[in-house]
Amino acid sequence: MKKSVWAAITLMMVMGTTGCGLSDKNEDNDPKVVICPTGNERVDIKLTTEEAQLVNHNNDFAFNLFRASAETGKSQILSPLSITYALGLLNNGAAGETKTQINEVLGFKATGENDINTFCHKLLSQSPHLDMLTKVMIANTIFVNQDYQLKDNFVSTAKQFYDATPETRDFHDGKTLGVINQWASDHTEKMIEKILNEQSFKPDAVSYLLNAIYFKGMWSKMFNADETKNETFEGSSKQIPMMHQNEEFGYTENELCQALCLPYGNHAYQMTILLPREGKSIDDLLQGLTTQEWKNYQYMNAATVDVKLPRFESETDLELNDIMKQLGMTKAFMENAAEFPEFCNVPTFIGLMKQCARIKLNEEGTEAAAVTAIEVATNASAPRHVTFHANRPFLYVISEYSTGAIFFIGQYYGD
Repeated sequence: MKKSVWAAITLMMVMGTTGCGLSDKNEDNDPKVVICPTGNERVDIKLTTEEAQLVNHNNDFAFNLFRASAETGKSQILSPLSITYALGLLNNGAAGETKTQINEVLGFKATGENDINTFCHKLLSQSPHLDMLTKVMIANTIFVNQDYQLKDNFVSTAKQFYDATPETRDFHDGKTLGVINQWASDHTEKMIEKILNEQSFKPDAVSYLLNAIYFKGMWSKMFNADETKNETFEGSSKQIPMMHQNEEFGYTENELCQALCLPYGNHAYQMTILLPREGKSIDDLLQGLTTQEWKNYQYMNAATVDVKLPRFESETDLELNDIMKQLGMTKAFMENAAEFPEFCNVPTFIGLMKQCARIKLNEEGTEAAAVTAIEVATNASAPRHVTFHANRPFLYVISEYSTGAIFFIGQYYGD
């Protein structure tokens, strides 16, 4: 299993009741109240009991994904939620063990697809409206090769729950790759300008399913750029611009790490930073990080904190096939065994699954984006794309199919 990196700062998109707000009382039992800007009061997403369980299980997928993908010494950012949307969409075309494995990996083992779809739609429709100072966009789309046809039920579900209207295109037109990348750029404010390249794009693919998530939040308490100084950063050969402020934030600690909550806007979104203790590492944190453990970091006491935080940018371009197999989703990638009978009019499997993600963090706030792409391929013989212009003399034959008996033969010269 690959190890993790310093960039395990987790930008948790709104996931129900797991926001890192201040606890009702501090260690001295003094009440603490979060004051939001007038006219921009925080709005919460109301989850059912079942949906709250979905959040818990899907957060476990987030931690499992990061444990399986991260490398020691290499900055990385991923969006587990983006993967959840792309796979949740495709899951409506799956059946049998393929569907079971997708559900189990995402943490939706005991949940029906209708509940998953409803939950995804709730986040899709409500997340952009929680904070006037924070911009959140979630988008999905499907590009379909003109030689194939998606099942009607799959198309209607995609439209209803994921706002994804399939677009049929000629994948051999030399333009589709650019169209896909343009969609990614348009739905991430140009942060992700390319999700596929000429090597990863397959003109014979059946379909490409994409999800994009974009986040831009302004710190509730911004850093003063005049306070930013270049300082030594452990493990780096160069000095790093370190932002600084001394303010009241949510804070907690344990034997493994210090934990800090930096809210955005009206506190509907926030960044939780887990800083390992001296002698500890990110690996130590990740080893036992589960949804239950994560909850211990979600309700913090107020403290005046002397904060130093790097100003940085980071991006990740990651193929997910092997990682998802490692997590238990094997059958969807098997050419002759994947079960997607409700997706398309030919047998299909996942040929490629990848994500590009990027983050910019500075004195004003955070901008982050991710695009997940799933290439759906077919194990049936793909139709060849040729040009046939009968604009010169030709021969023709009329025959009977079952016997091959020639009934007529002729040629044509244009007269």
